[in-house]
Amino acid sequence: MPDDGTRAYREAGVDIEAGARVVDGIRGAVAATRRPEVLGDVGGFGSLFALGGRWRDPVLVSGTDGVGTKLLVAARAGRHDTVGIDLVAMCVNDVITTGAEPLFFLDYFATGALDPAVAVEVVRGVARGCRQAGCALVGGETAEMPGMYGAGHYDIAGFCVGAVERDALVDGRAVRPGDRLVGLPSSGLHSNGFSLVRRIVDALDWSEPHGLGRPLVDELLEPTRIYVPEVRRLVADFEVRALAHVTGGGLVDNLARPLPEGLGVRLWAGSWTVPPIFAWLQRRGGLTDAELHRTFNCGLGMVAVLPAAQARAAAEAAGGRVVGEVVEGVGVVVEAR
Repeated sequence: MPDDGTRAYREAGVDIEAGARVVDGIRGAVAATRRPEVLGDVGGFGSLFALGGRWRDPVLVSGTDGVGTKLLVAARAGRHDTVGIDLVAMCVNDVITTGAEPLFFLDYFATGALDPAVAVEVVRGVARGCRQAGCALVGGETAEMPGMYGAGHYDIAGFCVGAVERDALVDGRAVRPGDRLVGLPSSGLHSNGFSLVRRIVDALDWSEPHGLGRPLVDELLEPTRIYVPEVRRLVADFEVRALAHVTGGGLVDNLARPLPEGLGVRLWAGSWTVPPIFAWLQRRGGLTDAELHRTFNCGLGMVAVLPAAQARAAAEAAGGRVVGEVVEGVGVVVEAR
């Protein structure tokens, strides 16, 4: 057999041909995310995207994130088809808090020994997330690093770029006391708090429902909701003054982030539906309300701040609820109205 130049590297633990199989396996999924502004195809050293003439004074907005230890849940379950959606969601949901439209996305997949079937499954999930978000998957990188990761483990990271007209930026500066919060429901845990979640569920049989109505593994791997259509509708039709993506730090940290100095939030307990998984985790883990609100989204994945007069109509348009108000003071308080 002729030497194709890959033997020595393969003996060191890196299979170049496996990487090529991954590229072949994702080509169709990537092509399905293409936008007219994309130039070139998969495989180049750099990805090209032409903004074109539809923008007057565009501001580029970038974001990067990962999926965290939810990947360990996927590895234990042997299910890798949803974490790519999580990856896109964690990035695009951050970018859209500025009012931006997500334009393109890149992914990074790193592992100790490349399993093409797993990598293809993950990246096809990324492509599904990009289609939901309306952005193009323009490139990525697969890295095989023997000794860096344990058997069957991998890590993924994502990078998103969006654009918004300068005079349409949502930056929180217009927020005033008395403004209302419109909360959009989460699909469940999303992709934060999993170090705590895994400690609580580690000894359980994940194939059983444990009173949740479906197997626990389905609850754990439910993908993060992508809010691009709803947020685009809100910023087009209403005076959105601030947006918060509820991720690490839960309700308490994230709702305070976009507010001007001296302002806080009063959330109205009971004004939105809390998925059963949160109360279930609270009981099994012995968590206080404060711990729950500081760690998880508790059923609100994206929150918009609008003038009180627009809040009810905005909530109806986006499928959300009016869940609280902006108040003078600092911090986030959850209490009955």
